[in-house]
Amino acid sequence: MRGKLLFLGGLAAGFVLGARAGREKYEELKATALKIKESPTVQEAAGVVQEQATRLYNDGKTKVTDKLANSRFAETEVGQRLLNTPPNPALERDLATTSTPSSGTSF
Repeated sequence: MRGKLLFLGGLAAGFVLGARAGREKYEELKATALKIKESPTVQEAAGVVQEQATRLYNDGKTKVTDKLANSRFAETEVGQRLLNTPPNPALERDLATTSTPSSGTSF
């Protein structure tokens, strides 16, 4: 019985000390991540990557639409609906607003 109590006491002490040390380390990592995220170099890189992603998305969308328009799929009812559907304004808006380097990228 005494061994169990000592074990539980050690476990409780380890938990309390570990929780404090863990919280301090978490706060330190969080501050470092925020510092990196806000650095001009990272912001510039994020902007470049976002521009490339937007360009690739638009190029891919154009290629797929062109290929579908010139296929037998375009002759079907579903194909006509897909090809004649106006662009998704919410998606286009999101792409336009996230293409700036100062966008809020998160870790």
